[in-house]
Amino acid sequence: MRALLSVSDKTGLVEFARGLVEHGYDLVATSSTSRALADAGVEVQAVADVTGFPEMLDGRVRTLHPAIHAGILARRDDPEHMRQLAESHYEPIDLVVVSLYPFAETLASGADEDTIIENIDIGGPTMIRAAAKNRDSVAVVVSPAQYESILSELRQHRAVSPATRHRLAAEAFAHVAAYDTQVAAWMRTGAAAETMRSELTVGGSLLQELRYGENPHQRGALYAVPGPPGGMAHARQVQGAALSFTNWLDVDAARALVAEFDEPAACVIKHTNPCGFAVSATGVDAYRRAYECDPRSAFGGIVGVNRPIDVATATALTETFLEAVVCPGLDDEAAAKLATKPRIRVLIVDRPSGAEPLDVRSIDGGLLVQTRDRVITDRSTMTVSSVRQPDEAEWRELLIAWRVCRHVKSNAVVIVRDGMAVGVGAGQMSRVESSELAVARAGERARGAVSASDAFFPMPDGLETLGHAGVRSVIHPGGSKNDPKVIEAADALGMAVVLTGERHFRH
Repeated sequence: MRALLSVSDKTGLVEFARGLVEHGYDLVATSSTSRALADAGVEVQAVADVTGFPEMLDGRVRTLHPAIHAGILARRDDPEHMRQLAESHYEPIDLVVVSLYPFAETLASGADEDTIIENIDIGGPTMIRAAAKNRDSVAVVVSPAQYESILSELRQHRAVSPATRHRLAAEAFAHVAAYDTQVAAWMRTGAAAETMRSELTVGGSLLQELRYGENPHQRGALYAVPGPPGGMAHARQVQGAALSFTNWLDVDAARALVAEFDEPAACVIKHTNPCGFAVSATGVDAYRRAYECDPRSAFGGIVGVNRPIDVATATALTETFLEAVVCPGLDDEAAAKLATKPRIRVLIVDRPSGAEPLDVRSIDGGLLVQTRDRVITDRSTMTVSSVRQPDEAEWRELLIAWRVCRHVKSNAVVIVRDGMAVGVGAGQMSRVESSELAVARAGERARGAVSASDAFFPMPDGLETLGHAGVRSVIHPGGSKNDPKVIEAADALGMAVVLTGERHFRH
Protein backbone atom coordinates (compact mmCIF):
# COMPACT_ATOMS: atom_id res chain seq x y z
CA MET A 1 0.00 0.00 0.00
CA ARG A 2 1.14 3.52 -0.74
CA ALA A 3 0.26 6.85 0.85
CA LEU A 4 0.87 10.22 -0.81
CA LEU A 5 1.42 13.10 1.60
CA SER A 6 1.48 16.79 0.69
CA VAL A 7 0.69 19.02 3.65
CA SER A 8 1.23 22.70 4.34
CA ASP A 9 0.08 22.17 7.94
CA LYS A 10 2.68 19.86 9.51
CA THR A 11 0.74 19.42 12.77
CA GLY A 12 0.92 15.75 13.80
CA LEU A 13 2.54 14.80 10.48
CA VAL A 14 5.49 12.78 11.79
CA GLU A 15 3.41 10.74 14.25
CA PHE A 16 0.78 10.04 11.60
CA ALA A 17 3.39 9.02 9.03
CA ARG A 18 5.04 6.66 11.50
CA GLY A 19 1.65 5.11 12.20
CA LEU A 20 1.08 4.57 8.49
CA VAL A 21 4.49 2.90 8.12
CA GLU A 22 3.69 0.59 11.04
CA HIS A 23 0.59 -0.54 9.16
CA GLY A 24 2.45 -1.33 5.97
CA TYR A 25 2.26 1.86 3.95
CA ASP A 26 5.09 3.09 1.76
CA LEU A 27 5.25 6.87 1.80
CA VAL A 28 5.56 9.34 -1.08
CA ALA A 29 5.68 13.06 -0.33
CA THR A 30 6.16 16.45 -1.92
CA SER A 31 9.30 18.43 -1.18
CA SER A 32 8.67 20.22 2.13
CA THR A 33 6.66 17.30 3.49
CA SER A 34 9.37 14.88 2.42
CA ARG A 35 12.05 16.97 4.14
CA ALA A 36 10.06 17.13 7.38
CA LEU A 37 9.65 13.35 7.40
CA ALA A 38 13.25 12.62 6.44
CA ASP A 39 14.52 14.99 9.14
CA ALA A 40 12.46 12.97 11.65
CA GLY A 41 13.98 9.71 10.41
CA VAL A 42 10.87 8.51 8.52
CA GLU A 43 11.63 6.69 5.28
CA VAL A 44 9.92 8.49 2.39
CA GLN A 45 10.18 8.73 -1.40
CA ALA A 46 10.07 12.13 -3.08
CA VAL A 47 7.35 12.82 -5.64
CA ALA A 48 10.02 13.87 -8.15
CA ASP A 49 11.51 10.36 -7.93
CA VAL A 50 8.08 8.86 -8.70
CA THR A 51 7.32 11.14 -11.64
CA GLY A 52 10.87 11.31 -13.02
CA PHE A 53 10.50 15.07 -13.32
CA PRO A 54 11.69 17.81 -10.99
CA GLU A 55 9.25 20.30 -9.50
CA MET A 56 8.76 23.27 -11.84
CA LEU A 57 7.76 26.92 -11.84
CA ASP A 58 8.77 27.64 -8.26
CA GLY A 59 6.70 24.70 -7.05
CA ARG A 60 3.56 25.51 -9.03
CA VAL A 61 3.89 22.13 -10.71
CA ARG A 62 4.69 19.27 -8.36
CA THR A 63 2.05 16.56 -8.50
CA LEU A 64 0.30 17.33 -11.81
CA HIS A 65 1.65 14.20 -13.51
CA PRO A 66 0.12 10.88 -14.70
CA ALA A 67 2.35 8.92 -12.33
CA ILE A 68 0.49 10.58 -9.49
CA HIS A 69 -3.03 10.92 -10.85
CA ALA A 70 -3.16 7.58 -12.63
CA GLY A 71 -2.08 5.97 -9.36
CA ILE A 72 -4.93 7.73 -7.56
CA LEU A 73 -7.67 7.37 -10.19
CA ALA A 74 -7.15 3.84 -11.46
CA ARG A 75 -10.13 1.61 -10.65
CA ARG A 76 -8.87 -1.50 -8.93
CA ASP A 77 -11.85 -3.54 -10.20
CA ASP A 78 -11.17 -2.59 -13.84
CA PRO A 79 -8.59 -4.92 -15.45
CA GLU A 80 -7.95 -2.47 -18.27
CA HIS A 81 -7.15 0.32 -15.80
CA MET A 82 -4.74 -1.93 -13.95
CA ARG A 83 -3.15 -3.12 -17.21
CA GLN A 84 -2.51 0.46 -18.32
CA LEU A 85 -1.10 1.32 -14.92
CA ALA A 86 1.33 -1.61 -15.04
CA GLU A 87 2.25 -0.90 -18.67
CA SER A 88 3.24 2.66 -17.68
CA HIS A 89 5.15 1.35 -14.63
CA TYR A 90 2.92 3.34 -12.31
CA GLU A 91 1.83 2.07 -8.91
CA PRO A 92 -1.54 2.55 -7.20
CA ILE A 93 -1.88 5.14 -4.45
CA ASP A 94 -4.23 4.01 -1.70
CA LEU A 95 -4.23 6.98 0.69
CA VAL A 96 -3.96 10.68 -0.16
CA VAL A 97 -3.16 13.14 2.63
CA VAL A 98 -3.34 16.82 1.71
CA SER A 99 -3.66 20.04 3.68
CA LEU A 100 -4.13 22.94 1.30
CA TYR A 101 -2.07 26.10 1.08
CA PRO A 102 -3.20 28.51 3.82
CA PHE A 103 -5.09 30.90 1.54
CA ALA A 104 -7.45 32.32 4.18
CA GLU A 105 -4.64 32.80 6.70
CA THR A 106 -2.48 34.53 4.07
CA LEU A 107 -5.34 36.83 3.14
CA ALA A 108 -6.01 37.66 6.79
CA SER A 109 -2.34 38.50 7.35
CA GLY A 110 -2.57 41.47 4.97
CA ALA A 111 -0.12 39.94 2.49
CA ASP A 112 0.41 41.52 -0.92
CA GLU A 113 -1.45 40.28 -4.00
CA ASP A 114 1.42 38.18 -5.35
CA THR A 115 1.75 36.31 -2.06
CA ILE A 116 -1.99 35.74 -1.89
CA ILE A 117 -2.04 34.35 -5.44
CA GLU A 118 0.85 31.98 -4.70
CA ASN A 119 -1.20 30.62 -1.81
CA ILE A 120 -4.01 29.53 -4.11
CA ASP A 121 -3.54 25.77 -4.17
CA ILE A 122 -3.91 23.96 -7.50
CA GLY A 123 -2.28 20.56 -7.13
CA GLY A 124 -3.75 19.96 -3.68
CA PRO A 125 -7.42 20.31 -4.66
CA THR A 126 -6.74 18.24 -7.78
CA MET A 127 -5.35 15.36 -5.74
CA ILE A 128 -8.16 15.62 -3.20
CA ARG A 129 -10.84 15.55 -5.87
CA ALA A 130 -9.19 12.62 -7.65
CA ALA A 131 -8.94 10.60 -4.45
CA ALA A 132 -12.52 11.43 -3.45
CA LYS A 133 -13.78 10.43 -6.89
CA ASN A 134 -12.10 7.05 -6.51
CA ARG A 135 -13.46 6.59 -2.99
CA ASP A 136 -14.11 2.86 -3.52
CA SER A 137 -10.34 2.29 -3.55
CA VAL A 138 -8.69 5.40 -2.11
CA ALA A 139 -9.02 7.15 1.25
CA VAL A 140 -8.54 10.92 1.32
CA VAL A 141 -7.50 12.92 4.39
CA VAL A 142 -7.68 16.73 4.37
CA SER A 143 -7.02 17.73 7.97
CA PRO A 144 -4.74 16.75 10.86
CA ALA A 145 -7.94 16.41 12.89
CA GLN A 146 -8.67 13.23 10.92
CA TYR A 147 -5.31 11.53 11.58
CA GLU A 148 -6.16 9.77 14.82
CA SER A 149 -9.41 8.29 13.55
CA ILE A 150 -7.58 6.85 10.52
CA LEU A 151 -4.86 5.29 12.68
CA SER A 152 -7.48 3.95 15.08
CA GLU A 153 -9.31 2.26 12.23
CA LEU A 154 -6.06 0.79 10.90
CA ARG A 155 -5.24 -0.55 14.35
CA GLN A 156 -8.65 -2.18 14.67
CA HIS A 157 -9.27 -3.40 11.13
CA ARG A 158 -5.90 -3.11 9.34
CA ALA A 159 -7.68 -1.13 6.59
CA VAL A 160 -9.80 1.94 6.02
CA SER A 161 -13.37 0.71 5.67
CA PRO A 162 -15.56 1.52 2.64
CA ALA A 163 -17.95 3.48 4.88
CA THR A 164 -15.09 5.64 6.16
CA ARG A 165 -13.70 6.18 2.66
CA HIS A 166 -17.11 7.34 1.46
CA ARG A 167 -17.50 9.69 4.43
CA LEU A 168 -14.02 11.10 3.91
CA ALA A 169 -14.77 11.67 0.22
CA ALA A 170 -17.86 13.72 1.02
CA GLU A 171 -15.91 15.76 3.57
CA ALA A 172 -13.12 16.26 1.02
CA PHE A 173 -15.39 17.67 -1.68
CA ALA A 174 -17.01 19.98 0.87
CA HIS A 175 -13.55 21.08 2.01
CA VAL A 176 -12.42 21.94 -1.50
CA ALA A 177 -15.72 23.69 -2.26
CA ALA A 178 -15.32 25.90 0.81
CA TYR A 179 -11.70 26.64 -0.16
CA ASP A 180 -12.70 27.59 -3.71
CA THR A 181 -15.48 29.78 -2.33
CA GLN A 182 -12.91 31.71 -0.31
CA VAL A 183 -10.77 32.22 -3.40
CA ALA A 184 -13.75 33.25 -5.53
CA ALA A 185 -14.86 35.78 -2.90
CA TRP A 186 -11.40 37.36 -2.91
CA MET A 187 -11.20 37.35 -6.70
CA ARG A 188 -14.49 39.26 -6.84
CA THR A 189 -13.12 41.99 -4.58
CA GLY A 190 -13.06 45.22 -6.51
CA ALA A 191 -14.78 43.69 -9.53
CA ALA A 192 -17.63 45.53 -11.19
CA ALA A 193 -20.91 45.02 -9.36
CA GLU A 194 -23.22 42.44 -10.88
CA THR A 195 -26.99 42.52 -10.82
CA MET A 196 -27.01 39.01 -9.34
CA ARG A 197 -24.39 36.52 -10.45
CA SER A 198 -25.45 33.42 -12.35
CA GLU A 199 -23.96 31.05 -9.77
CA LEU A 200 -23.81 31.51 -6.02
CA THR A 201 -21.34 29.60 -3.89
CA VAL A 202 -21.94 29.57 -0.17
CA GLY A 203 -19.26 27.97 1.94
CA GLY A 204 -17.68 28.22 5.32
CA SER A 205 -15.76 26.47 8.04
CA LEU A 206 -17.35 25.25 11.26
CA LEU A 207 -16.60 27.59 14.15
CA GLN A 208 -18.67 25.79 16.76
CA GLU A 209 -21.57 23.44 17.19
CA LEU A 210 -24.40 24.86 19.26
CA ARG A 211 -26.28 22.99 21.97
CA TYR A 212 -29.29 23.10 19.67
CA GLY A 213 -31.06 25.36 17.19
CA GLU A 214 -33.97 27.63 17.99
CA ASN A 215 -35.56 24.72 19.89
CA PRO A 216 -34.03 21.70 21.65
CA HIS A 217 -35.16 19.26 18.95
CA GLN A 218 -33.21 21.21 16.28
CA ARG A 219 -29.47 20.96 15.65
CA GLY A 220 -27.45 24.13 15.27
CA ALA A 221 -23.96 25.35 14.35
CA LEU A 222 -22.04 28.54 13.58
CA TYR A 223 -19.92 28.75 10.42
CA ALA A 224 -17.46 31.37 9.22
CA VAL A 225 -18.10 32.75 5.74
CA PRO A 226 -15.21 33.40 3.33
CA GLY A 227 -13.13 36.47 4.00
CA PRO A 228 -10.78 37.78 6.70
CA PRO A 229 -11.94 36.81 10.20
CA GLY A 230 -14.09 39.64 11.48
CA GLY A 231 -17.62 40.66 12.32
CA MET A 232 -20.02 39.08 14.78
CA ALA A 233 -19.19 35.46 13.92
CA HIS A 234 -15.60 36.05 15.06
CA ALA A 235 -16.46 37.82 18.31
CA ARG A 236 -14.16 37.10 21.23
CA GLN A 237 -16.20 35.78 24.13
CA VAL A 238 -14.49 36.74 27.37
CA GLN A 239 -17.13 35.56 29.83
CA GLY A 240 -20.19 33.35 30.19
CA ALA A 241 -21.60 30.14 28.76
CA ALA A 242 -21.64 29.36 25.06
CA LEU A 243 -24.23 31.26 23.07
CA SER A 244 -27.36 29.57 21.78
CA PHE A 245 -28.75 29.88 18.26
CA THR A 246 -31.15 32.63 19.32
CA ASN A 247 -28.43 34.37 21.37
CA TRP A 248 -26.34 34.68 18.21
CA LEU A 249 -29.24 36.23 16.31
CA ASP A 250 -29.84 38.72 19.11
CA VAL A 251 -26.22 39.81 19.62
CA ASP A 252 -25.91 40.29 15.87
CA ALA A 253 -29.04 42.46 15.88
CA ALA A 254 -27.71 44.46 18.85
CA ARG A 255 -24.37 45.15 17.26
CA ALA A 256 -25.91 46.05 13.90
CA LEU A 257 -28.18 48.66 15.48
CA VAL A 258 -25.59 50.52 17.57
CA ALA A 259 -23.11 50.41 14.66
CA GLU A 260 -25.45 52.81 12.81
CA PHE A 261 -24.42 55.65 15.14
CA ASP A 262 -21.26 57.69 15.57
CA GLU A 263 -22.26 59.10 18.97
CA PRO A 264 -22.37 56.83 22.05
CA ALA A 265 -25.33 54.47 21.57
CA ALA A 266 -26.81 51.50 23.38
CA CYS A 267 -29.71 49.15 22.79
CA VAL A 268 -31.53 46.30 24.50
CA ILE A 269 -32.67 43.51 22.16
CA LYS A 270 -35.39 40.91 22.68
CA HIS A 271 -36.14 38.43 19.89
CA THR A 272 -34.03 40.56 17.46
CA ASN A 273 -36.21 43.64 18.12
CA PRO A 274 -35.02 46.64 20.14
CA CYS A 275 -37.12 47.13 23.27
CA GLY A 276 -34.79 49.96 24.21
CA PHE A 277 -32.40 52.30 22.41
CA ALA A 278 -30.73 55.59 23.23
CA VAL A 279 -27.90 57.89 22.28
CA SER A 280 -26.20 60.10 24.83
CA ALA A 281 -22.97 61.85 25.73
CA THR A 282 -21.45 58.76 27.37
CA GLY A 283 -21.76 55.02 27.00
CA VAL A 284 -23.08 54.50 30.52
CA ASP A 285 -25.78 57.15 30.11
CA ALA A 286 -26.76 55.70 26.71
CA TYR A 287 -27.21 52.28 28.32
CA ARG A 288 -29.18 53.56 31.31
CA ARG A 289 -31.53 55.49 29.02
CA ALA A 290 -31.92 52.51 26.67
CA TYR A 291 -32.85 50.35 29.65
CA GLU A 292 -35.40 52.91 30.84
CA CYS A 293 -37.23 52.76 27.50
CA ASP A 294 -38.91 49.49 28.57
CA PRO A 295 -37.45 48.07 31.82
CA ARG A 296 -39.92 45.18 31.97
CA SER A 297 -38.98 43.89 28.51
CA ALA A 298 -35.27 44.58 29.13
CA PHE A 299 -35.09 41.83 31.76
CA GLY A 300 -33.10 38.96 30.25
CA GLY A 301 -32.27 41.05 27.19
CA ILE A 302 -29.21 41.36 24.97
CA VAL A 303 -27.32 44.66 25.21
CA GLY A 304 -25.27 46.28 22.48
CA VAL A 305 -23.04 49.33 22.99
CA ASN A 306 -20.81 51.04 20.45
CA ARG A 307 -18.20 52.24 22.95
CA PRO A 308 -15.69 50.23 25.00
CA ILE A 309 -17.20 49.36 28.37
CA ASP A 310 -15.75 51.20 31.38
CA VAL A 311 -16.38 50.36 35.02
CA ALA A 312 -19.34 52.75 35.26
CA THR A 313 -21.08 51.03 32.35
CA ALA A 314 -20.16 47.60 33.72
CA THR A 315 -21.67 48.53 37.09
CA ALA A 316 -24.92 49.57 35.41
CA LEU A 317 -25.00 46.34 33.38
CA THR A 318 -24.75 44.21 36.53
CA GLU A 319 -27.82 45.82 38.10
CA THR A 320 -30.25 43.56 36.22
CA PHE A 321 -30.31 40.13 34.63
CA LEU A 322 -28.96 40.18 31.06
CA GLU A 323 -28.25 37.29 28.70
CA ALA A 324 -25.35 38.92 26.86
CA VAL A 325 -23.50 42.13 26.13
CA VAL A 326 -21.68 42.90 22.88
CA CYS A 327 -19.20 45.77 22.69
CA PRO A 328 -16.01 46.89 20.87
CA GLY A 329 -13.87 46.45 24.00
CA LEU A 330 -13.63 46.74 27.79
CA ASP A 331 -10.96 47.68 30.29
CA ASP A 332 -9.64 45.46 33.10
CA GLU A 333 -11.67 47.16 35.82
CA ALA A 334 -14.85 46.74 33.80
CA ALA A 335 -14.03 43.08 33.11
CA ALA A 336 -13.57 42.47 36.83
CA LYS A 337 -16.92 44.09 37.60
CA LEU A 338 -18.75 42.05 34.93
CA ALA A 339 -17.10 38.90 36.29
CA THR A 340 -19.18 39.31 39.44
CA LYS A 341 -22.14 38.32 37.22
CA PRO A 342 -20.66 35.25 35.51
CA ARG A 343 -23.94 34.35 33.78
CA ILE A 344 -23.69 37.44 31.55
CA ARG A 345 -22.06 36.48 28.28
CA VAL A 346 -19.61 39.20 27.24
CA LEU A 347 -18.51 39.44 23.61
CA ILE A 348 -16.00 41.78 21.99
CA VAL A 349 -16.22 42.59 18.29
CA ASP A 350 -13.26 44.75 17.36
CA ARG A 351 -12.75 43.76 13.71
CA PRO A 352 -15.14 44.63 10.89
CA SER A 353 -16.39 41.86 8.66
CA GLY A 354 -14.68 41.33 5.32
CA ALA A 355 -17.52 39.19 4.04
CA GLU A 356 -19.52 39.95 0.94
CA PRO A 357 -22.36 42.45 1.48
CA LEU A 358 -25.06 39.89 0.74
CA ASP A 359 -27.97 38.76 2.88
CA VAL A 360 -28.62 35.06 2.24
CA ARG A 361 -31.60 33.19 3.66
CA SER A 362 -32.98 29.75 3.00
CA ILE A 363 -36.41 28.68 1.87
CA ASP A 364 -37.58 25.16 1.11
CA GLY A 365 -35.49 24.04 -1.85
CA GLY A 366 -33.60 27.26 -2.41
CA LEU A 367 -31.84 30.39 -1.25
CA LEU A 368 -33.05 33.97 -1.27
CA VAL A 369 -30.27 36.51 -1.78
CA GLN A 370 -30.31 40.28 -1.54
CA THR A 371 -27.85 43.10 -0.99
CA ARG A 372 -27.82 44.34 2.59
CA ASP A 373 -30.13 47.17 3.56
CA ARG A 374 -28.43 50.49 4.13
CA VAL A 375 -30.36 53.43 5.53
CA ILE A 376 -29.93 56.87 3.98
CA THR A 377 -30.06 59.82 6.37
CA ASP A 378 -29.28 62.62 3.91
CA ARG A 379 -31.94 65.25 4.47
CA SER A 380 -31.45 66.60 0.95
CA THR A 381 -33.02 63.43 -0.47
CA MET A 382 -36.13 63.78 1.69
CA THR A 383 -39.29 65.82 1.26
CA VAL A 384 -41.35 67.64 3.87
CA SER A 385 -44.92 67.11 2.67
CA SER A 386 -46.78 68.79 5.53
CA VAL A 387 -47.58 72.44 6.07
CA ARG A 388 -45.50 72.55 9.24
CA GLN A 389 -41.74 72.12 8.89
CA PRO A 390 -39.80 70.14 11.52
CA ASP A 391 -37.43 72.25 13.55
CA GLU A 392 -33.77 71.25 13.95
CA ALA A 393 -34.37 69.35 17.19
CA GLU A 394 -37.12 67.36 15.50
CA TRP A 395 -34.92 66.62 12.49
CA ARG A 396 -32.27 65.15 14.77
CA GLU A 397 -34.85 62.94 16.48
CA LEU A 398 -36.47 61.94 13.19
CA LEU A 399 -33.17 60.73 11.74
CA ILE A 400 -32.50 58.72 14.90
CA ALA A 401 -35.98 57.16 14.69
CA TRP A 402 -35.47 56.41 10.98
CA ARG A 403 -32.26 54.51 11.66
CA VAL A 404 -33.72 52.59 14.59
CA CYS A 405 -36.86 51.71 12.65
CA ARG A 406 -34.84 49.77 10.07
CA HIS A 407 -33.86 47.31 12.80
CA VAL A 408 -37.43 46.56 13.89
CA LYS A 409 -39.51 43.75 12.41
CA SER A 410 -42.22 44.92 10.01
CA ASN A 411 -44.73 46.38 10.43
CA ALA A 412 -42.52 48.74 12.43
CA VAL A 413 -43.32 52.01 14.17
CA VAL A 414 -40.82 53.67 16.53
CA ILE A 415 -41.37 56.68 18.79
CA VAL A 416 -38.26 58.64 19.81
CA ARG A 417 -37.94 61.39 22.39
CA ASP A 418 -34.72 63.00 23.60
CA GLY A 419 -32.63 60.40 21.78
CA MET A 420 -34.53 57.47 23.33
CA ALA A 421 -36.77 54.92 21.60
CA VAL A 422 -39.59 55.29 24.12
CA GLY A 423 -42.13 53.25 22.13
CA VAL A 424 -41.64 50.38 19.69
CA GLY A 425 -44.38 48.63 17.74
CA ALA A 426 -42.91 45.57 16.03
CA GLY A 427 -44.13 42.77 13.80
CA GLN A 428 -47.84 43.59 13.87
CA MET A 429 -50.19 42.55 11.10
CA SER A 430 -51.42 46.09 10.51
CA ARG A 431 -49.59 49.38 10.73
CA VAL A 432 -52.23 50.96 12.91
CA GLU A 433 -51.71 48.16 15.46
CA SER A 434 -47.99 48.88 15.43
CA SER A 435 -48.79 52.55 16.04
CA GLU A 436 -51.12 51.64 18.91
CA LEU A 437 -48.48 49.37 20.46
CA ALA A 438 -45.76 52.02 20.19
CA VAL A 439 -48.06 54.61 21.78
CA ALA A 440 -49.01 52.23 24.60
CA ARG A 441 -45.36 51.59 25.38
CA ALA A 442 -44.43 55.27 25.21
CA GLY A 443 -47.30 56.51 27.40
CA GLU A 444 -46.89 60.15 28.34
CA ARG A 445 -43.44 60.17 26.75
CA ALA A 446 -45.14 60.28 23.34
CA ARG A 447 -46.02 63.94 23.93
CA GLY A 448 -43.58 66.10 22.01
CA ALA A 449 -41.87 63.03 20.52
CA VAL A 450 -41.31 62.03 16.89
CA SER A 451 -42.00 58.76 15.12
CA ALA A 452 -40.77 56.65 12.22
CA SER A 453 -42.57 54.02 10.16
CA ASP A 454 -40.64 51.54 8.01
CA ALA A 455 -43.26 51.76 5.21
CA PHE A 456 -46.00 54.19 4.22
CA PHE A 457 -49.22 54.63 6.15
CA PRO A 458 -51.88 53.03 3.92
CA MET A 459 -54.61 54.96 5.75
CA PRO A 460 -54.60 58.03 8.04
CA ASP A 461 -55.50 55.97 11.13
CA GLY A 462 -51.94 54.94 12.05
CA LEU A 463 -50.64 58.50 11.85
CA GLU A 464 -53.70 59.81 13.69
CA THR A 465 -53.03 57.34 16.52
CA LEU A 466 -49.57 58.86 16.89
CA GLY A 467 -50.82 62.44 16.59
CA HIS A 468 -53.55 62.03 19.19
CA ALA A 469 -50.90 60.69 21.61
CA GLY A 470 -48.89 63.90 21.17
CA VAL A 471 -46.32 62.88 18.54
CA ARG A 472 -45.23 66.06 16.72
CA SER A 473 -43.48 64.72 13.62
CA VAL A 474 -43.44 61.54 11.54
CA ILE A 475 -40.93 60.19 9.04
CA HIS A 476 -41.93 57.45 6.58
CA PRO A 477 -41.33 56.46 2.94
CA GLY A 478 -44.57 57.72 1.43
CA GLY A 479 -45.83 56.31 -1.84
CA SER A 480 -49.34 55.27 -0.88
CA LYS A 481 -52.28 56.29 -3.06
CA ASN A 482 -53.71 57.65 0.20
CA ASP A 483 -50.71 59.91 0.89
CA PRO A 484 -52.85 63.04 0.35
CA LYS A 485 -55.34 61.86 2.99
CA VAL A 486 -52.52 61.01 5.41
CA ILE A 487 -50.93 64.43 4.90
CA GLU A 488 -54.31 66.12 5.33
CA ALA A 489 -54.73 64.32 8.65
CA ALA A 490 -51.24 65.39 9.73
CA ASP A 491 -51.94 69.02 8.86
CA ALA A 492 -55.17 68.88 10.84
CA LEU A 493 -53.19 67.67 13.87
CA GLY A 494 -50.36 70.19 13.35
CA MET A 495 -47.85 67.41 12.68
CA ALA A 496 -44.79 67.61 10.43
CA VAL A 497 -44.38 64.78 7.90
CA VAL A 498 -41.10 63.85 6.21
CA LEU A 499 -41.14 61.48 3.22
CA THR A 500 -37.95 59.54 2.52
CA GLY A 501 -38.97 57.68 -0.64
CA GLU A 502 -37.16 54.65 0.78
CA ARG A 503 -38.80 51.64 2.46
CA HIS A 504 -37.11 49.47 5.12
CA PHE A 505 -39.08 46.25 5.54
CA ARG A 506 -37.44 43.68 7.78
CA HIS A 507 -38.93 40.19 7.67
